Amino acid sequence: MNKADDKPRLIDNKRTQHGEKKYVCEVCDKRFTWKCNLNSHKEKRHTGENVYTCGQCEKWFSSKSALCMHMNIHTSKYKCTECGKCCASSVYLARHIRTHSGEKPFECTVCNKLFTQFGNFVRHSRIHSGEKPYKCHMCDKAFGRSEDLNRHMTVHTGDKPYNCSLCDKAFSLSGHLDRHMRVHTGDKPYTCSLCNKRFSHQATCRDINVMYTAT
Repeated sequence: MNKADDKPRLIDNKRTQHGEKKYVCEVCDKRFTWKCNLNSHKEKRHTGENVYTCGQCEKWFSSKSALCMHMNIHTSKYKCTECGKCCASSVYLARHIRTHSGEKPFECTVCNKLFTQFGNFVRHSRIHSGEKPYKCHMCDKAFGRSEDLNRHMTVHTGDKPYNCSLCDKAFSLSGHLDRHMRVHTGDKPYTCSLCNKRFSHQATCRDINVMYTAT
C-alpha cells in the first residue's frame, strides 16, 4: 500500500484520538465522529414516527390512541388503591396490582417456574427454546431480550449517554457508570468471605476468593 492509500486511515485515526465530530444531525444538532453513527442516530431518533406529544409531561407517541391511553395516568382513571400509582389502562393496573398481591399466574411448562408478569414469562421461555428474536441490523448477532440488543447497539453507534456528574467521562452502559462512580465515592460493596477484605469491583473480589481456595 502506498502513502496516498495510508492518508485516509491516518486522518481517521487522528479524528478518533482527538474526538473530532464533524458529522452533525440537522434535526437536533447532535454531533458524531463517524457518518455511519449519524445515519444510525437519524434512523432511531428522527423517523417521524412519534408525532403526538403529551402537554403535561412532554412524552411523545406514535399514535393518537397511544397518547390518549397515556393521558389516563394524569387523570388518575386507573389508580392503585394500595400505593396510589396511576396506570395507563386497566390491563396495566391489573399487572401492577400483582406486584402487591404476589400472584404468579404464568407458569413455565418446562421447569415450572412461576412469574408475575407475562413478559417475564416469555423472556424466560427463550432460555429453553433458544429463540433470539431481536437481531442487530448492522451485524449477525441476535438476542433473546430487547435490552440486550440495545446494549449491543452502542458498540456500533458509539453512543455514551451515561455521564459522570463529577468528571468528564461518559459511558455506553449504566453499569459501567456505576462502577466508575466508586472511584469518586470510594464505595467497596464486595466483601471477601474468607478474609473480610472489601473491594470496589466484583471481579477483583472473585479473583481473591479463587486465590485463597487455590492455596
